[in-house]
Amino acid sequence: MDAAQKLRAEIEARRDDLVALTQDLIRIPTLNPPGENYREICDYLDRRLLRAGFHTELIRAKGAIGDSDRHPRWNIVARREGARAGQCVHFNSHIDVVEVGHGWTVDPFGGAVNEGRVYGRGACDMKGGLAASIVAAEAFIAVCPDHAGAIEISGTADEESGGFGGVAYLAEQGYFDPGRVQHVIIPEPLNKDRICLGHRGVWWAEIETKGEIAHGSMPFLGDCAVRHMGAVVAEMEASLFPALAEKRTDMPVVPDGARQSTLNINSIHGGEPEQAADYTGLPSPCVPDRCRMVIDRRFLIEEDIGAVEAEIREVLERVRAGRETFDYDLRELHRVLPSMTDRDAPVVGAVAKAIGATLGRDPDYVVSPGTYDQKHIDRIGRLKNCIAYGPGILDLAHKPDEYVGIDDMVQSAQVMALALKDLLAG
Repeated sequence: MDAAQKLRAEIEARRDDLVALTQDLIRIPTLNPPGENYREICDYLDRRLLRAGFHTELIRAKGAIGDSDRHPRWNIVARREGARAGQCVHFNSHIDVVEVGHGWTVDPFGGAVNEGRVYGRGACDMKGGLAASIVAAEAFIAVCPDHAGAIEISGTADEESGGFGGVAYLAEQGYFDPGRVQHVIIPEPLNKDRICLGHRGVWWAEIETKGEIAHGSMPFLGDCAVRHMGAVVAEMEASLFPALAEKRTDMPVVPDGARQSTLNINSIHGGEPEQAADYTGLPSPCVPDRCRMVIDRRFLIEEDIGAVEAEIREVLERVRAGRETFDYDLRELHRVLPSMTDRDAPVVGAVAKAIGATLGRDPDYVVSPGTYDQKHIDRIGRLKNCIAYGPGILDLAHKPDEYVGIDDMVQSAQVMALALKDLLAG
């Protein structure tokens, strides 16, 4: 057998270990928010990677957004040097998972195996990918012990809430400096035959409309901020949403509906604060003098971030022109510029070649509708040679009865190992 055949066979022989590793990771409930059990999963990964010959660092993102003494933001970075000098391939996976939600028919943290699938919160997004990258690296080391360069594996915090206590912090500390790391693969669940080159941009903002409080029996003596916000929503429906639907991108965004600009209204709240669940009284009769809306605007690489903000402000000014007492504040909450790696980048070519050898077909090249940690590797780390590739079906992320296919994990691990061979073993 040649090296490629040996690698595929080695990973197939580790199938049971791959499943068990995925189950173990799922059984550590790393819920974010608030950020539970980060140290526990990093300690688990530390023990595993030390046995494989990696040098490990556990790094707390002290002072980062989300970090606190109650919920410290722990990350692990593991590095194994090869037999001689060469480049470094880094596999980055986030360790946090979103809330469980309702509608599960299995234990969300049980790691149940049924009909070739491992079930649990984070199975798809993205503990199956983390496990596949570890098994791929271990198999590659066993088959190609004299490889050049270095392999790194990281487990990082808070990707689901922006990544500031994880990859952003590590990038600020130089862990993704191009002089240290040359290739990055993020095993997000974009399907085993797809290479994800990047993501759309995002602009989050809060709109607050202002009014005047008065007795609810005499609303004419006040000014209802909720009605003002209703006028904002109506203007968005009439002018903004149709305009966004006309904006299309050449980026290969999936699914097709995300190839246009989009706006989501995340939340609207006006009037009195909601009372605790055990409060049994009625609300007081007041005209609401404040109403807040949080918007999530996803934009395309062809769009300018200044124009994105200007579109929202134009909506608000049109409403102001038609409502005598209308007043508002607009506050930016978060911005991420679009990111897209060139198709001729070295890591893209290596993974594409490995997909062809493993699956017998050329990959699809896609762009994610939402952002992930590539944004920090690109913008802070200044490392462009980065993609997302991993097992799992993107549509299952954050859903009840989330799962990852065992065959998909095995084949994705084979792709990752073959990519390592191409990049480090020649």
